[in-house]
Amino acid sequence: MKSLYTTQPLLRTVIGDVLRGLRQTQGRTLREVSSQAQVSLGYLSEVERGQKEASSELLEAICTALNVPLWCVLREVSDRMSLTDGSLVPEAAPVPFVPVTLIS
Repeated sequence: MKSLYTTQPLLRTVIGDVLRGLRQTQGRTLREVSSQAQVSLGYLSEVERGQKEASSELLEAICTALNVPLWCVLREVSDRMSLTDGSLVPEAAPVPFVPVTLIS
């Protein structure tokens, strides 16, 4: 019997692949991007290889150095992971209605 779940790559691995691909497409070196993002070269290398989990602040700094919005990187990561999973990515995440009671 086939498993209901496929083995997904680690999120940090896919994020690193996307960041490395963007950097290489731009013809830039690790040194250039790490300097502009104010991140150590070694740490950026580890993030690109999926060996380190990058904080949201660090991801924003790297994306800024690459001149790419963070949401664009996260969308690409989502698209790649959905292909592995065989799922379709909706245009927008469904937002469930949650009633809110205001307290004054």
